[in-house]
Amino acid sequence: MRKIGALVLLFIVTLPGCSGASKEIQRAMDLRALLLRAKSVTFDADITADYGDKLYTFSLSCVSDERGDVGFTVTAPETISGITGHISRESGKLTFDDTALQFDTLADGQVTPVTAPWIFLRTLRGGCLTAAGVEGEQLRLTIDDRYEDDALQTDIWLSSDDIPLRCEILYGGRRILTLSVSNFQIS
Repeated sequence: MRKIGALVLLFIVTLPGCSGASKEIQRAMDLRALLLRAKSVTFDADITADYGDKLYTFSLSCVSDERGDVGFTVTAPETISGITGHISRESGKLTFDDTALQFDTLADGQVTPVTAPWIFLRTLRGGCLTAAGVEGEQLRLTIDDRYEDDALQTDIWLSSDDIPLRCEILYGGRRILTLSVSNFQIS
């Protein structure tokens, strides 16, 4: 009974402090609603995959459909430019001529670096928003993909007009993927 009383008291004491955060959460929810109504989302992403002992960097031009499936074309480096792929909840597919993308998996086999744009959009569209706050001129969102021990955490920074600029995907508290997002368009 004492625990319940303490929880109620804590809730009452912290409730007035929540009103400031609700503005940031509302901005995140407004963006989510816009993404869920969108016919397509396009953006470019410069991706860095951190394996601890080695970094891989590459760039993609991405387009997402109304279901959140993502198609992409590799734009850099030139040696793999032109490779295309498609990622959905059910599958992933790469198309190429005499060139293949070979990346080891990250997060205990849950993801590969080319899935980063899909994870970014999936968490924006429906992940568990756990925190929202302002850092300088940017809104920072922390979103978990699910409430489980092996969950991925996604930190996303939005511009003052709520356009995604950067995304970090973490596993076990360690950043494994970073996306610098540009040319983000919703239609």
